[in-house]
Amino acid sequence: MLPKATPRPALLLAKLAFAAAAAAISIMPTSAAASAGFPDKPVRLVLGFPPGGGVDVAARALGNVLGEELGQPVVIENIPGAGGNIATDRVAKSPGDGYTLLFGSIALSINPALYKSLTFDPLKQLRAVAWVSTSPYVLLANAQSGIDDVQELIAQVKSGKEIDYASAGNGSGSHLFMQQFADLAGIKMTHIPYRGAAPAMNDVLGNQVPVVFDSIMTTLPHIKAGKVKALGLSSVKKSVVAPDIPSLDELGIKGMDSTSWFIVFAPAATPDDIVLKLERSINKALSRPELKQRFADMGAEVVAGGSAEAQRFYQSEVAKWAKVVSATGVQLD
Repeated sequence: MLPKATPRPALLLAKLAFAAAAAAISIMPTSAAASAGFPDKPVRLVLGFPPGGGVDVAARALGNVLGEELGQPVVIENIPGAGGNIATDRVAKSPGDGYTLLFGSIALSINPALYKSLTFDPLKQLRAVAWVSTSPYVLLANAQSGIDDVQELIAQVKSGKEIDYASAGNGSGSHLFMQQFADLAGIKMTHIPYRGAAPAMNDVLGNQVPVVFDSIMTTLPHIKAGKVKALGLSSVKKSVVAPDIPSLDELGIKGMDSTSWFIVFAPAATPDDIVLKLERSINKALSRPELKQRFADMGAEVVAGGSAEAQRFYQSEVAKWAKVVSATGVQLD
């Protein structure tokens, strides 16, 4: 049995209140002197995952076009490890000069509750620059599992049949999305954690485990090939790349509205005028049709949200996932 987690939502909500106050102060007018001539050298875009994965592909797609908008190269720096915490720590403690940015993912909203202690506080040491994109997770069942839809899955569990589900590991997005779904559906399934999304999906494809929740960015090829059945999306909004897949909300799982996302962050001390210049450059890059299509091909929808909108969304995500993590009873060292 995994050790019970110490509930932490109250602490995180207190941090959110502090962060909101700090954000209100940060929008006060500042001198444009800090951004004069910015950037005059390459900008680093750091991510906490290895080359070749979905996060890396998305970061490089943005970085290539952003470099053209800034007039300076955007260098992608992969610093994998500890669920993205090593990379986040590096950026959080970097100078606030706009030259070191974080390509943040949903892990950044989960980790404050998932890990017993962090060497940084993202709510205090980072500020959102621009909201890049969102993409839903999708509830999948092996095509030979006998589970044809969400109602069948729920009915089997409620009849007493033990149903296992795979995940990329304790506290991963696939674990927590399934936990949220199970709570809302009023069912309990057996969690089988793997060391990463690939081995989890392999066992679902082989029908060793019948169901999994995973990002549509990586699972769409398996859906199109008929190897797995898409039972429903995690978001209320339909996917632009898979419009025929219903949302779990419309299938009766009310309150299920979660997505994976990418947001660019900077150290909290970064001046407002530099953040504004970066925000405008990122969103101008995201407005290009070829980049929008590149993200759509990956199963993601471009948001191009501003700094304030991204910050509010991020704070709400930290609060939401703190409650889900607490319900799982999982904490990592």
